[in-house]
Amino acid sequence: MGMTMTQKILAAHAGLASVKAGDLIEAKLDLVLGNDVTTPVAVKVFEETGFSEIFDRDKIAILLDHYTPCKDIKSAQLCKTSREFAKRFSITHFYDVGEVGIEHALLPEKGLVAPGEVIIGADSHTCTYGALGAFSTGVGSTDMAAGMASGENWFKVPAAIRVELTGKPGRWVSGKDVILHLIGKIGVDGALYRSLEFTGPGVAELSMDDRFTISNMAIEAGAKNGIFPVDEKTRAYVSGRVTRAWTAYEADPDAEYESTVEIDLGALQPTVSLPHLPSNTRVIDEVKGMAIDQVVIGSCTNGRISDMRSAAKLLKGRKVAPGIRCIVIPATQEISLQCLREGLTEIFLEAGCVFSVPTCGPCLGGHMGCLAEGERAVSTTNRNFVGRMGHTKSEVILASPAVAAASAVKGFLASPADLYEEE
Repeated sequence: MGMTMTQKILAAHAGLASVKAGDLIEAKLDLVLGNDVTTPVAVKVFEETGFSEIFDRDKIAILLDHYTPCKDIKSAQLCKTSREFAKRFSITHFYDVGEVGIEHALLPEKGLVAPGEVIIGADSHTCTYGALGAFSTGVGSTDMAAGMASGENWFKVPAAIRVELTGKPGRWVSGKDVILHLIGKIGVDGALYRSLEFTGPGVAELSMDDRFTISNMAIEAGAKNGIFPVDEKTRAYVSGRVTRAWTAYEADPDAEYESTVEIDLGALQPTVSLPHLPSNTRVIDEVKGMAIDQVVIGSCTNGRISDMRSAAKLLKGRKVAPGIRCIVIPATQEISLQCLREGLTEIFLEAGCVFSVPTCGPCLGGHMGCLAEGERAVSTTNRNFVGRMGHTKSEVILASPAVAAASAVKGFLASPADLYEEE
């Protein structure tokens, strides 16, 4: 029996000719990632375990993105611990305020992840890099500590689910709608410890930003990772960013999949997830009109330049509705600069939005947009659990940037079609 993309990558990094679902392997790591929340815990484990060296200063990335710019004394202390560790070991890829971006947008932008690599990160949305044909997955801070010291981690080889994509997305349908549709179809545990392997002719119709968004939320279906084939768009993205050698892996024709999920991209409509699970999905026309208090456009899921452009297209020449707070957060400094160069920042500010520095802040109820009791937000983030963005009696509706922007203008949950006429 042949191997899937994920299994081939893991076999290569374990020095094995082949692996199968359920095998326990020890694989070499190409990158170990931590942020300001998880790195201090990993540092504590690192020191308590008696480690005194890291395996490779060039293969560790530490980014201060969750509670930064620091919102309080505790977050400042977390950042201080991370800074001191990075300085102690001269870690090459350390990003602090002023040069940092939201980790899962910044690492691909900087060329720190590439096809065929194995990446672990002490953050659940590390699965984002599967968009580039890499095996990437979230781990705990203990695994991060072990990875920094040894350059290896243990893995249980995941079984796989094939997601067959066909057709071409219609207007206002993006990667966010694709992944919300999939999660709604299979559930939040529908891919538990499985590899979601995206394939089919529809893949070519998705931009790299779409693929990053889809891979980012694979964890919301319980998946160990999500992964896309390496094609011309992938190669174009890494060209000029990644200077080291990399390998593109392809699934064998006789690779074994537990099941196949078919999605016709042309049949999809803008989709949202209602509280309090990402699987609680509806197409926008079924639920539009719901009252809202806040809109957040950004995050590691939807803070890329195409997301900014999509939102700006709907906000241009319009105003955020009275009583609505609209917070726009580009995911990296470079994306912020692109917004300035393209005039998007002016559009957001003239519409009455708040335009923030890159931060994860509101996504996890950290800062820059916490919700009060009884408030409801439309957000382009990735989770809408109870209390995710603030008070336990607040609510979050997950949506694409287009739906979020339309909702900000209308003052309630709305469809982009409600604002925009066909040209």
